[in-house]
Amino acid sequence: MNYSSKLVKVNKDPGHGSHISPVYMTSTFVFDNAEVGAQRFAGEDPGFMYSRLGNPNVRELEEKVAALEFGEGCLAFSSGMAAITGCLLGVLQAGDHVVAHTALYGATHAFLSKTVKKFGIDVTFVPFKTGEELEPHITDRTKVVYFETPSNPTLSLVDMKSVAAIAKQKGILTIVDNTFLSPYLQNPILCGIDIVVHSATKYLSGHGYLIGGLVISSKEIIDTMRKEVQKTMGANLAPMDAWLLFQGIRTLHIRMDRSQENARILAERLEKHKAIEKVYFPGLASFEDKNIMEKQMKGPGAMISFVLKGGYETGVKVMNSVKLSTLAVSLGDVGTLIQHPASMTHAIIPKEEREKAGLYDGLVRFSVGIEDVEDIWKDLEMALE
Repeated sequence: MNYSSKLVKVNKDPGHGSHISPVYMTSTFVFDNAEVGAQRFAGEDPGFMYSRLGNPNVRELEEKVAALEFGEGCLAFSSGMAAITGCLLGVLQAGDHVVAHTALYGATHAFLSKTVKKFGIDVTFVPFKTGEELEPHITDRTKVVYFETPSNPTLSLVDMKSVAAIAKQKGILTIVDNTFLSPYLQNPILCGIDIVVHSATKYLSGHGYLIGGLVISSKEIIDTMRKEVQKTMGANLAPMDAWLLFQGIRTLHIRMDRSQENARILAERLEKHKAIEKVYFPGLASFEDKNIMEKQMKGPGAMISFVLKGGYETGVKVMNSVKLSTLAVSLGDVGTLIQHPASMTHAIIPKEEREKAGLYDGLVRFSVGIEDVEDIWKDLEMALE
């Protein structure tokens, strides 16, 4: 079965034959008798008990995403950050050490730099691209290597096969945030990565109407995380959100193809604009990690970051001048979104640390949508002028 067929194929409702699965808006499920209830709680019966512990819509979504990411299992959470924090807490314990990339989403960076300290977990932030650059920072306590590729928002890449090879030699788990590309354009597990996380709010949903997160891995890791993390944390995805997300995934390939086609055109024009100091986009010939992109990505994606001449003040001016593009955080929507990381998503990170990761005050993050590319360009060109 080819990739687009995997995305579109749906399961027929066994109860009434509905083409699209119904929404199971229920908090609890009825047992035929006490013996069945006991079997379900013992894990001997696959039926449902309580929607925090499992729901037909959530299960359908998890099975679909596991297949798309070539994983054995998937666990759906109530947000991308719930997926990230739940995943990390599920595999780490007091005394463990994490090597994390310096270029991370602001809330992920905050969790790793502050929150995990309360649990006796140490983190080293390193700007690595390969396993060779990573290896000197690994200690005998290192349990996890965590990174994004492409990173948020500089779009720098990490050679996943290289990092996975070094980590496997040392018995270390690798976790990759694949939000920026989705399983349509990149599959970390096929590169040897152990665990994949997504903010499903972004490209997988694609329509800006829900919050969700996903973790994909081996059956053993997912089953353990389901019992020991999600069951007690309660950060489960709601049935309606799971249903909406499942519908959004059906058009993922169409949306991604159009968005990245638009992004390629816009990035080439931005690179020539007098107000722009630098453009970060994997599809450009000038992109410094192009060799890594060609090894592990099926396309450049639809995210562009560019650095404005004039710094922070110019970034604010551009934000206040766009009309068609929406000034909002998040990404991966059918509509174009623009934001200024230094004053918004990454403001929580001290300026000195931001700049070490390439997050300059004039950097703008641009999530390209599916509108007519000429309309997007006219709007952006006007704001730049």
